[in-house]
Amino acid sequence: MVEAAQIKSGNAVLAAEIAGAGAPVIFLHAAVADRRMWRDAAARIATTHRTIAYDRRGFGETTAQVEDHSAITDLAAVIDAQAGGRKPVLVGCSQGGRIVIDAALRFPERLRGLVLIAPSVTGGPDPVYPPDIAKLVAIQPASIELKARLWLDGPLADENRVSGAARATFVAMNEAIRPVGKDIDVAPNYDRLAGIALPTLVLCGDLDFPHIQARCRHLAATIPHAELRMLPDLAHLPSLENPDAVARPLAEFLAAR
Repeated sequence: MVEAAQIKSGNAVLAAEIAGAGAPVIFLHAAVADRRMWRDAAARIATTHRTIAYDRRGFGETTAQVEDHSAITDLAAVIDAQAGGRKPVLVGCSQGGRIVIDAALRFPERLRGLVLIAPSVTGGPDPVYPPDIAKLVAIQPASIELKARLWLDGPLADENRVSGAARATFVAMNEAIRPVGKDIDVAPNYDRLAGIALPTLVLCGDLDFPHIQARCRHLAATIPHAELRMLPDLAHLPSLENPDAVARPLAEFLAAR
């Protein structure tokens, strides 16, 4: 059974979904999504673990003022409220992965492990796009359909490659994005990755942006206890497109902890 929860953090009330029992696993969504991107994958993990997926400020059903804030502080509030005093494994995709990395460097003693899915990293090199991708990225402001083309289909894959419920959910999530204010957690961490001592699984779709694939290889080579798994025929949001492709390696990672 999935239960709704509201978690207070400063002036924000973070909307969350909780399911299962056991060791906690907390899911942090991408900047083109909200907690709905995890529903099917988290349901599989909830058979053995307590799963917590929440909407960050500006996304989904979370309510917050437009103000400077700390995404790491919000994550700490979720841990305090929902982890039951146990160390969670953090699962983050894209911008959510960046927050997971920041948290691992800020308070590693509170965590059990990390799963990073195509994460961004503060202080990393600027992306270099092949010409075909550069033409798409240059179109600003980006419509929701263009975002779906880049992040759901994959920038070099066929347009509308992903359809049906996954695409409808992507559109609905992006229609719900609101202004949130400035995240103050901007310290560059790209050159600090070797200091992450936690067990880490890095996942990346082979249809994702080339620079993101390169970043994932760098993460796996730099974080001491990291493993990289490439996900065939998937792009930037694999849990939305093919939940089993994420749930399987995640379950294996959790079982080894």
